[in-house]
Amino acid sequence: MQVDVMIKNARIPQGNDTILTNILIVDEKITGFVPNTEGIEAASVIDAEGHLTIPGCIDSHTHINDPGFTHRENFLTGTSAAASGGVTTIIDMPCCSVPSVRSIENLEHKLNAIKDKAIIDYAMWGGVTGEDVREGWLHHVKEQADYGVVAFKVYMTPSVPTYPRVTDPEMLEAFRAVAETGLPIGIHAENFAMCDYYVKKFQNEGRMDGPAWAEARSHLAEKVAIELGISFAEETGARLHIVHMSTGIGAKLVGEAKKRGVDVTAETCPHYLTLNYKDAMTEFKQFAKIAPPLRCKEDNEIHWEALRDGRIDFVATDHAPYEIPTEKEAEGMNIWTAFPGIPGVETMVPVIVSEGYNKGRLSLSRMVEVLSTAPAKHYGIYPKKGAMHIGSDADFTIIDLEKEWVIDKDKMYTMAKYTPFHGFKLKGKPVKTVVRGKLVYDDKVGIVGREGHGQFIRRQSIQKLDRILKF
Repeated sequence: MQVDVMIKNARIPQGNDTILTNILIVDEKITGFVPNTEGIEAASVIDAEGHLTIPGCIDSHTHINDPGFTHRENFLTGTSAAASGGVTTIIDMPCCSVPSVRSIENLEHKLNAIKDKAIIDYAMWGGVTGEDVREGWLHHVKEQADYGVVAFKVYMTPSVPTYPRVTDPEMLEAFRAVAETGLPIGIHAENFAMCDYYVKKFQNEGRMDGPAWAEARSHLAEKVAIELGISFAEETGARLHIVHMSTGIGAKLVGEAKKRGVDVTAETCPHYLTLNYKDAMTEFKQFAKIAPPLRCKEDNEIHWEALRDGRIDFVATDHAPYEIPTEKEAEGMNIWTAFPGIPGVETMVPVIVSEGYNKGRLSLSRMVEVLSTAPAKHYGIYPKKGAMHIGSDADFTIIDLEKEWVIDKDKMYTMAKYTPFHGFKLKGKPVKTVVRGKLVYDDKVGIVGREGHGQFIRRQSIQKLDRILKF
């Protein structure tokens, strides 16, 4: 038997157990699993060396900033960073391109700009803003959905000038428009008026310490925003998705809404699972500044519980790098004026493996769900992505569960050489990343994939996650 690629000595998940096998690949897709390699001829062989091999991990919330802000990150550096972190597919946000992605014309402009740069595969969010509501442009929502975007994003607080935030009634109109497509609508859940008032209040009081940022944008600002989003989902039937949820009270609200039958899902990020604002923002200051901000240790633990029991559905990063000399550490810049955002795409999988699976907070099957299967299903790209089925794309994240190492900002592939995880000691590391049968990252060598290997992935279908809470 002849195949294009064989991944030998792969330890693949079977529920919470694993088995050792060899994976056969033809035409970039999985074509079989065999216990031994006798009689198999492969044009290329990738040795997994007995390491855990899971369906390629997905980061469903990135801001790569290409085209338009490539001084921060471009699609080559961003997808290289993703590959080095074991991510095989990203889903990029619509707001940080020029022009922002709010129509098919703008989407195609972005796709043409990045098509020859990507190392890994990528899907796209669609965009809808307050301006689209005011100007009568909501017809762009269905057009983007028909083109193959996976979801729509709205901001309750300001983003970039080309992506205006929504007022409450504008958000309601956006919910109605997106509900007709059957796709999720993701909201940045912070109450604008509260954040704006208390940021200005703290500034006037002379607060210049790092933790002041988090205290100004309080738990309550996220709580009331999530409550409003849930109310709008109940009213319109829209599929509400809370992006980068940061608070324990948010997890409680989402869980209660799910029990009532509301169509709501949520994601969190590795930093909301592991870092607290007092320590991280005191040490790293503006280099740990994000929105929503880091929270408390209690929120960390609640989020692990919620990720385990299903109140939080999966993990993403909100990868949002900035240029240090001009946007994080310019002369006269302080905690209030520095841009809010951190890189995260290359630390997501290692942090979840180390702090989730290896420390017993997540089972093997749940780790695979939150890193791969659940986002693939939620965004309608399963089983092409997020699955280890015959006919699925041959995407794999190969993990050395025993490797101990330390995150070093200066060794990251992202253009933004900063992270609040700098110095973080981990056990478990992605050592090989395979995208459609092609090795794109090898821990012993570095990035080995070629520019342009990554492909645009259109939504395959409309799917929903099972509403299962485990207690």
